[in-house]
Formats: sequence, structure tokens, C-alpha cells
Amino acid sequence: MSEQHTGRDTAQDRADRTKVVVTGLGTITPLGGDVAGTWEAMVRGRSGVRRLDAGNQPESWTHEQDDMPPQLGAPVAVEPGSGLEPMQRRRLSRSAQLAVTAAEEAWHDSGLDTALVVPDRVAVIVSAALGDMTAIINGWDALRSRGWNRVPPLTAPMSMGNGSASAVSMLVNARAGVNTTVNACSSGTQALATAADMIRRGTVDVVVAGGAEAPLHPLVLASFGAMRALSKRVDDPAGAARPFDAERDGMVLGEGAGILVLESERHARERGARVYAELAGVGITSDAYHVVQPDPTGAGTVRAVRASLADAGVTPADVAYFNANGTASQAGDAAEARAIQAVFGNAGQGPAVSGTKSMTGHSLGAAGAIEAVTTVLSLHHGLVPPTLNFTTPDEDVSIDVVHGSALKLGSEQLVAVKNSAGFGGHNVALTFRGSAAPRTAEGS
Repeated sequence: MSEQHTGRDTAQDRADRTKVVVTGLGTITPLGGDVAGTWEAMVRGRSGVRRLDAGNQPESWTHEQDDMPPQLGAPVAVEPGSGLEPMQRRRLSRSAQLAVTAAEEAWHDSGLDTALVVPDRVAVIVSAALGDMTAIINGWDALRSRGWNRVPPLTAPMSMGNGSASAVSMLVNARAGVNTTVNACSSGTQALATAADMIRRGTVDVVVAGGAEAPLHPLVLASFGAMRALSKRVDDPAGAARPFDAERDGMVLGEGAGILVLESERHARERGARVYAELAGVGITSDAYHVVQPDPTGAGTVRAVRASLADAGVTPADVAYFNANGTASQAGDAAEARAIQAVFGNAGQGPAVSGTKSMTGHSLGAAGAIEAVTTVLSLHHGLVPPTLNFTTPDEDVSIDVVHGSALKLGSEQLVAVKNSAGFGGHNVALTFRGSAAPRTAEGS
């Protein structure tokens, strides 16, 4: 871990190092096929969760499993890759198609599609928790039913975890390295942390970073179901994902991709780029506690958030918004709430908190990146999305959960934290510093 991630650097160290800024955003989620559609639905508190019944199953749902509960999920609102050639679609897994769709939007949004960019100074980090399970399972099915010579020849590369990152690197002609971080549900957030480190070290000018995941396959759903990790509210899909609510009963899996274009401030300034926010601080810790359960004290999250704030040179009192991991699991939400209280104080003392997985579901390795896009947009628009389904406060949750409707931030409230945690004890916290943006209508 580099020293800037520990919070031990000095104010002069922070002043001297390269600043990392966000210049492009791209998403494809259960709420919309792009950033604008996702953001509008999110600030209005809409749900992308639904029953995975015949007629509305995602493309990856390849087996009849009518008797397998719970059949809930959050498929993307628009099928990915509409701009891809037929040959590209056949060669890219679903998760890679999601990644390329979001990356294409982010690259265009940054203005780099028409700028003079040195490929040797552009890198890609697109992460996943699972890779693409559908590709390898479908290959296995073909082997069993039709023989080895009917297995799709690209089954191995399509199923590998780096498939999405590789596809994005070819889209943007990145020659400075293509990487994939695999850190369970914090993979997408870790990608941004690693990207920031590369820019700070001066090895690159631009990194296209984020996460993509397509986990809505019966085997994945069955495995999470066997862990008793999924919500059983099959008769109320929109009300199933309930972060921090006393009646939460588990997560809902979703799919999607979130991609951010990060640049050195100098590179962005020299080309006259529009800057959404600065990625000012990174904190990375591990629990070393359990393969699935978080440390119930939230100590690892506390250390990650504090390190991120120190790295950014801000105090807890400066933070206006905290985008929570908020998976709607009993243990996870309780541990995260304790961590928020430990860093910021009880309700009324800390930042506005929202759990946007209540609307998008949990897209595993893509979740942190999608939520980083949300965090940046919250600073840019001065608006915090609500937490859907937060109706009964948990006695262990003394934090300010935004619910009912979106919350407007003051023009001076320009610091936000994105927190992620993953199976195996991975904790990653990012601190973003925004800049004042003209106020527009909600959802714009």
C-alpha cells in the first residue's frame, strides 16, 4: 500500500502530488441505459428490481428453474452493445458488452474521443468479482450435450475476469496497461483506487476505470440463495432491497457497469476538459475476520474511511454525503452503520447517507463503480438520491439515511465518500471533492 493511502502524508505532500480528476462518466444499469437515464430514475426513487419470470428474463438466464426461490433480480434496463457489430457481440461476453457500453459513453462524455491522446499514456482498469459465469457454464453445457468440438472457441477468454478490461482497452486504444482487480464486491471501487495511484505516480495521464458484472445466472442466484443472502420478498420486487431498514432480509442481485474517466488535473486543464470532481482520497484496509461475514464492529471500514479522509486532507465534518455499501444484509448494514457512527457521530451529526442498491440491486464487482458515478453526480448536481424502502429505522442505525425523496445539498457542501466492502474482508473508501455546478431541474 502506498503511503498516501495510509493517511500519514503531510499537507505539503498532498499539495505537491498530482491531483486526480473525473472528466467522464458512463453507466448501464437496471434504471437506465446511460448516465442520464440512471440518474433521473435514481433521484426519483425508482426500482429496477423485478421477478425473473418467463418473458422478462435477462439474456443470461439460460435454464428453466421455475422451482428455485427467490427469483428476484435487477437486469439492465436496456440491452447492452447496440452499437457493436454482430461479430463483436459474438466475441464479447455479456459483462464485456456492459463494460464497453458504459466505457463508450464515458469516453465520449470526457471529450477524449475527439482529443489528441497519447495511447502510451492511457490505461484501463475494469474489474469484476466473478468474471462471466454464463460463458463458461454455457460452454460446459455444450460439452456435455453436443461434444467437445461444439464448445464455443472463445469460451475461455470470454469467461476470464480480464475480458471486460481487454475489450475496453481496444475501444479506447489504451497502451499503458490493462488491468483487472478482483476484490469481491469492492472490485469496482478498488479499480478507481488503483487508477488514482497510477495517475499520482505519473505513469499515465488517463485511466478508464470501473467495473462490470452480469451475475444473473441460475447458478449464481442459487449459490447466494444457499448462503441465505438473498431477499425472499418475491411478491414485492420493488420493496425487496431495504438497506438499513429494520425489516431487511437480504440483497437482490443486479447487473450493470459503471465507468469513470480519470485524468491528471494538468492533462485535463491543458485540453480544456470539463471536470466533475476530484478523486481526492483513497483508503484501503482488510478485516482478516471471515470469508463472508464482516467484522461486526466495523473497525476495518472505520480505518478505511479515516484513511481516505486524511488522504484527501479533509475532516469528517467536511463530508456532506456518504454513499454506503448498503447491501441490505443484517450483519453488513449493522457493521457499516456502526462504522459511520464511529467516524462521524450519531444521527444529526454526520453526513447524509444513502444506499442506492435499494434501486439498482447489488451488481457485485460493478456496484462500487456505479455508486462512484452516483457520488460524483450528487456533488455535481447538489442532490443526494434517496434510499428506497427505508421505512422502519433499525435500533442499531443512528445515522441520517436519506429516504422518501432526494435531498438538496448546499452549494458549499462539496465533499462526499463512497464506501465499499467485499467478501473476504475487503474495504475501500474513496473521498471525492466536488466543484460548484449550476443548479438544474431534479434529474437533469
